[in-house]
Amino acid sequence: MARKRASEPATITTTKEVTVSTNKETKPPPPPPQETSNDQPIAPPKKGFIFKLSLLLIAPYFYLLFFHYQIQHDLIKPILINAGLSLAGFFLTVKMIPVASKYVLKRNLFGYDINKKGTPQGTVKVPESLGIVVAVVFMVLTIVFQFFNFAPDSNWLVEYNAALASICFMTLLGFIDDVLDVPWRVKLLLPSIAAFPLLMAYAGHTTIIIPKPLVSYIGLKVLDLGFIYKIYMWFLAIFCTNCINIHAGINGLEVGQTVVIASAILIHNVMQIGVSADPEYQQAHAFSMYLVQPLLATSLALLSYNWYPSSVFVGDTYTYFAGMTLVVVGILGHFSETLMIFFLAQVLNFLLSVPQLFGFRHCPRHRLPRFDPQTGLLTGTNDGTLVNFYLRMFGRKTENSLCVHLLLVQGLDFTVPCFSQFQ
Repeated sequence: MARKRASEPATITTTKEVTVSTNKETKPPPPPPQETSNDQPIAPPKKGFIFKLSLLLIAPYFYLLFFHYQIQHDLIKPILINAGLSLAGFFLTVKMIPVASKYVLKRNLFGYDINKKGTPQGTVKVPESLGIVVAVVFMVLTIVFQFFNFAPDSNWLVEYNAALASICFMTLLGFIDDVLDVPWRVKLLLPSIAAFPLLMAYAGHTTIIIPKPLVSYIGLKVLDLGFIYKIYMWFLAIFCTNCINIHAGINGLEVGQTVVIASAILIHNVMQIGVSADPEYQQAHAFSMYLVQPLLATSLALLSYNWYPSSVFVGDTYTYFAGMTLVVVGILGHFSETLMIFFLAQVLNFLLSVPQLFGFRHCPRHRLPRFDPQTGLLTGTNDGTLVNFYLRMFGRKTENSLCVHLLLVQGLDFTVPCFSQFQ
């Protein structure tokens, strides 16, 4: 997110009484300053935009679920219960974000939108770390869902709770990062710690299914990695959690890419359930949907406030939370190799960032495009990010237009694994 953190510590403002003696007359003290910044409500959610986006992303999912495939009632029932809880989570998140915004502003957790510097919007205090609301609502929804679906002796319950532990751990570390602003080298280590509960509890197979477009090149449909698979999962957690955090810089990009990836995963899961006759394989993908649906619903609620012009910042809390959730979904759903196809835009952004991240080139604190307050356009700089690369390739754009273009590029990532199922 294009932001500049507040540097001033939390203070208590007091008004000193000032007296001026003129001809033995004492003037009354000036009135105390009005504290309005923390009491002003944030801009209302962009409901119309979110409604249209939801129809665009979710309509194909429900078409496949109810009409295209003949899916067993035993699988559809918990999916619909989970969808109902997710819908409730959407409205709860929409209501909670303005409330939480007041509290974080009181604790001086705010930032300034750098991409609006030189305009009136660039001087507005934008509440920071609102991803904590999404994470808390998500955790509540997924814990409540256990009551409707998992029996106490369910084989999936251990991995489900391990997944929630990793997500909760990563959310905590992300919020600590927002408060303490730890160096990026330390940030690389945070997901490796949060992934331990998942890695210790994982008892599934150690094979990966090769995506259909790659089978002809590799010569195998299934590859057994053995113990290397857990090492692979560990590195996958580190990469995916950080890659959403570094593919940022404009309003709506962090949440937007998560929404697009989550929608792609839902469609992929339904397609895998529809074409498979293996009950365990179907259950693995249904398990993935139990976590993705709440993630998508709560993220859409956050996007209604974070879309341009953003009235809240999501913070590292959200990017770490979303990244870990997507990693958990891919690993426990047994499609971690396909997950990397959904992350192609993030992989490209990482490759562009390598020279600066590893010290081969100077790495400024904010690798953002240059904003022209006269025209409202962004110009790409020489920093190694996909945002700047896209601007250098296709010319200057407004912040809103640039975000839409980048999300369309993100959406192209899942056309290969999705359409390959129809071949």
